[in-house]
Amino acid sequence: MKSNLFKSLLICLGLVAFLSCEAEKKKRVLNLPKSNLAMENMIPMPKKVVATENAFALDQFTAIYTSENADGFQEIGQFLAKKLKGKTGLDIPVNVDEVPNMEGVIYIGQSDSLELKAPEAYQLYVTPDSVILNSNTAEGAFRGVQTLRQIIPETSLDTVAEYKVWPIPTGKIIDNPVFEYRGSMLDVARHFFSVEDVKKYIDLLAYYKYNVLHLHLTDDQGWRIEIKSWPKLTEIGGSTEVGGESGGFFTQEEYTDIVNYAAERYITIIPEVDMPGHTNAASVSYPFLNGNGKKVELYEGTQVGFSTFDTRKDSVYAFIDDVVREISAITPGPYFHIGGDESHVTKKEDYIYFVERVEKIVKKYGKRMIGWDEIVTADVDSESIAQFWASKENADLAVKKGMKIIMSPAKKAYLDMQYDSLSKHGLHWAAYIPTDSAYIWTPEEYEGIPVENILGIEAPLWSETVSNIDEVEYLAFPRAIGYSELSWSTPENRDWESYKVRLANQAPFLDRMDVKYYPSPLIDWKKSKYTYKEIKKD
Repeated sequence: MKSNLFKSLLICLGLVAFLSCEAEKKKRVLNLPKSNLAMENMIPMPKKVVATENAFALDQFTAIYTSENADGFQEIGQFLAKKLKGKTGLDIPVNVDEVPNMEGVIYIGQSDSLELKAPEAYQLYVTPDSVILNSNTAEGAFRGVQTLRQIIPETSLDTVAEYKVWPIPTGKIIDNPVFEYRGSMLDVARHFFSVEDVKKYIDLLAYYKYNVLHLHLTDDQGWRIEIKSWPKLTEIGGSTEVGGESGGFFTQEEYTDIVNYAAERYITIIPEVDMPGHTNAASVSYPFLNGNGKKVELYEGTQVGFSTFDTRKDSVYAFIDDVVREISAITPGPYFHIGGDESHVTKKEDYIYFVERVEKIVKKYGKRMIGWDEIVTADVDSESIAQFWASKENADLAVKKGMKIIMSPAKKAYLDMQYDSLSKHGLHWAAYIPTDSAYIWTPEEYEGIPVENILGIEAPLWSETVSNIDEVEYLAFPRAIGYSELSWSTPENRDWESYKVRLANQAPFLDRMDVKYYPSPLIDWKKSKYTYKEIKKD
């Protein structure tokens, strides 16, 4: 920030309140009503909220400033300005030297003086004259921006002014997540989804402070990521999907575009190559990989457990080495997911041998291995991570081995489970999961898994029954919103009666984003002023 004027203003602010340093300047009078920093729109619920029952006027005389020489902060200011324009139509300048008639400031600053010094902690102060967002990191500031977006009213206030004003309630928010890992999984293997579909899903996750998107890239029905050293994987293995449609795949350039888009929203992409089971698409492409003794053909059904790699061939591991190497080179995040589930036709000793050997390959390329909970039956390193989806016995074994666990119990957290028997999409082999059941459970206490072993929560969405983004959204929302609160908020700040009111108030945002969410009858959804034709992408 180059403006000496603004630097002097910050001295006047003391980074707490904006006061005009021009004594002769007469401030406008808007007669804003008292506004409580209520929790009616915030999901996930912040750690601490203190209301002061006043309002900051967001209008055409507002400007955004950010810390200078702090990595990522200016980009976050630009991000906020874009989102404000999408919601209000206002063109808010960012880090400009002069703003004519500037009356209020939003300042996004890097600060070491926070009460909470965790990587994603932030503090948000709103006064009648300023909005101050402080964090140690750009990542924390980005999470705080999502809270700020949520407390801005959907509609402008009728005032005596000739221009539109959005009153932001004043107060102080101190916030930090409970779990460092807050994720969702999208299965692009059973049905393929485009780059734009995935980006939209990322935008929705970011709004609710998710920080992980796990992409299930391979399965029996399709191989969805280009491997340059093994081109038939996509030429053949990517050519179909469940139901016999044409399938598709991400080129490495497209995958990199997704990774970069997610990184700009402080979301880590985790690639999954499922093996040694769920590997029919790979084996059709290169039959030497096959280990089930049967002729392999393209598969368009939904049964599981019939495929396996030949776990005793060195050439199979040379193939896996190439796959892990190429994907790791374009995935800057620390994780690589090897699947490992439902490998029913793999002999136990062969499965154990396979997992232990693949773990070494993953380590070779600088990644930390994640696998579904079956992997703990092998002699895996304590640094590897188990994703608990079905077996408490496996989860307990992971704890004994000192491993971290990602909580994805199918009975509670699978987004592809039907809401009820009338749901248009989804399955119910694990359970029916209505909106309240998805929210009313305590991950810290589930199945007796010690909280110190829990890395976080992930809500997987398998795509056997959904073939387009509208159907994905029907299954994911509103339940994914609840999982965000279970991942972020403290147990004492989770309450169904409060949550269902706050969830109802998400309808205008979901409508503005054109999300085809399931209108749960348990929720008294807030009516939106938006119609389909009026929707503006946020």
